[in-house]
Amino acid sequence: MDYVVFKVMFIYSKNLPLFMVQFGSSFATAYAMPMDRDYSGSSASPGNQSTNDVNVSIGEIGMSIGLGPVPNVQAVGAKLRAGTKTVELGFMGSGKGSGQGHTPEMYGKVQRQAFKELQKANRVDFTTHASVGVYGLAGMDQQGNFSKQNRNMAVDEIKRAVDFASDVAQGGPVVVHTGEFYRPLVDAEWNDNNKFKMYEGEEERASFRVVDARTGGVIQEARKNRKVARPIWNTATEGAEYLDFDGKTKQARSEYDEQGRLIYMDYFGNRISDENRVPMFNAEKGQFEVRQMDWKDLQAEAKQMTLRAREVWRGWKDGVLSEKELHQSYWDRFKDVTSEEEILVKPEEAYIISTLETNAANSRGWAYQYGSDFEETVKTIKKMKKAKEVYDQLEASTDEEEKWKLKKEIGSQFGDLIPPESKFPSEILRERIVQLEARMKQAQEASAGQWSQAEESKETIRHVESADSYALRESFSSYAEAGIRAMERTKQLMKQGVAKKPIALAMENLFPESYGSHPDELAHLVVGSREKMAEMLRQRGMSESEANAKAKDHITATFDTGHLNMWKKYWRGDPNKSLEQNDEEFKKWTLKKVENLAKSGVVGHLHLVDNYGYQDDHLAPGQGNAPIKEIVEIFKKHGYKGEMIVEPGADYTTDVSGFHSVMKSWKLFGSGVYGASGAAPRKPWGQVQYGYFGQTQPPYFTFGGYSPSEDWTLWSGVPLE
Repeated sequence: MDYVVFKVMFIYSKNLPLFMVQFGSSFATAYAMPMDRDYSGSSASPGNQSTNDVNVSIGEIGMSIGLGPVPNVQAVGAKLRAGTKTVELGFMGSGKGSGQGHTPEMYGKVQRQAFKELQKANRVDFTTHASVGVYGLAGMDQQGNFSKQNRNMAVDEIKRAVDFASDVAQGGPVVVHTGEFYRPLVDAEWNDNNKFKMYEGEEERASFRVVDARTGGVIQEARKNRKVARPIWNTATEGAEYLDFDGKTKQARSEYDEQGRLIYMDYFGNRISDENRVPMFNAEKGQFEVRQMDWKDLQAEAKQMTLRAREVWRGWKDGVLSEKELHQSYWDRFKDVTSEEEILVKPEEAYIISTLETNAANSRGWAYQYGSDFEETVKTIKKMKKAKEVYDQLEASTDEEEKWKLKKEIGSQFGDLIPPESKFPSEILRERIVQLEARMKQAQEASAGQWSQAEESKETIRHVESADSYALRESFSSYAEAGIRAMERTKQLMKQGVAKKPIALAMENLFPESYGSHPDELAHLVVGSREKMAEMLRQRGMSESEANAKAKDHITATFDTGHLNMWKKYWRGDPNKSLEQNDEEFKKWTLKKVENLAKSGVVGHLHLVDNYGYQDDHLAPGQGNAPIKEIVEIFKKHGYKGEMIVEPGADYTTDVSGFHSVMKSWKLFGSGVYGASGAAPRKPWGQVQYGYFGQTQPPYFTFGGYSPSEDWTLWSGVPLE
């Protein structure tokens, strides 16, 4: 039997894959059918309009891999052979790594070099996902408290990922989970007409955390359905005359002045500051008036506090108030703001301040009570001590037979102070002095302690802050700090001439229950962090224009389609509309928010994930109800050129492999599979998507049954990739 020896050589041109078959000493060249879309390009072929709608090529869709617990260099290589051009390397662990939760520092120089060579040899790109255990950079723990230690640990995790991205990916995005703090959905600025609710009745039952800005610890939760009692303050009445702060007598038009501020009055017709306001006394009842404040009352109280805080800030900025006077008010926490528009006291802060004011008033009341006769007691003790000195001398010089007369005299001289007893005056005075000194010490300790508690309440008031504003300030600083690290690492790569693109923090919108997940919040995080980073760079001497450009290069956003779709479970549709109509309304809302993000330019990275609007099960794009195709089309329309990463999840256990999520994405975007010229006609994805991808046998349907080997190698032993 004669045998024909042949060899197959693959040659890749820009647009047409082809192969040459050698039969003995002669060659035959076979060209594949023209691709309707280039693998790595983004231009659609005019010959096939069915795939010309979104303008996405196969090469633009990457895949994420959670590193661990397998030998990951080989695992990543397998994904590259399957056909993905971009791989996102994600870390499941934080702190000290483990077999199940790898961290960047578990990969030493050898592994990092292997990844780098794998990237270069296969002409692919790596992106990086920082630890999934990080939820925002404000430093929040599971109890809702904030600490500098937690914040620094989270920032360190991001820096570790940035360093890994520098060594391995040589640039690109570093995905960071947001989730800065828990917050209710009602009352959010973006929640028009309360379209979103976590549960029925959230409007009345929502709670807001308030922290001590000195420590970040939660002072208390302010609940909308829980009233707080406080005195009714003594204010001006219409037509009443009062002495204003400038020393001029004025007539009140109402209880408010021209600036809309309440005119607080003492009991003698003088206007007093907000911090010194006094309760109204009801003469008929013989008591001070008290009221129960609901949330609307607290909103009005917060407005008054905002006006007062702005007034104090202006006085301090203009030099009218000294640093000491600023601190004596409640509002020195605003001294570092750049404009009075930034000063805003929130209802939850007013809630806690009102509670603390009541505590302080109670402490002051007891302090006055305990200290009311303190001075008189001191005078009496002094008087008795002098009398004792006199009697000590008199008793010492009196004849023993005459001393009985002294016992009789002591009662007449001191009246009720000294009871008639069968003791010498010095003994009686000594015992009485001991009793009075004990009473004095009790009053001293009790009164001083109550004054201390009152002052502690006032000092706490000065540091009361909504968890929202505290956390955002911490987050901006943290992202800015990590952004500077990304800038410095990028600078090193540029010096070495190996930088693929700038390393950039890419904040990812996470779950609806925490801040940063709503598109408006995500944009606010990016913009605020960029502003903070630019400020830090200006302090280092960088020009404003360069600082702004660097901040934009190194701080960006990751938009996750699946996480946005999870807002659907909190969407409150119109009960008069059908399910389909309400679903369509939610879709319109989704695409509108995506359009805003695409226009803003804050998004530099995309995660393509699907679900049914409840949980983050990581379905392949097109397998749930998220409008992923339309979302990508919007970003493309506005010039998006970043990565698009599919994050497999469910397919690892419900399908043949996780890579099938990528193939389903190719199908969603209309990419075809092609045969060689002269062979069978090209087959649609429905026929071949389970034919070989993710399997170990050769791809027969691509170039026929004459495979050079049953392995992923040519006859020469050179790997096919």
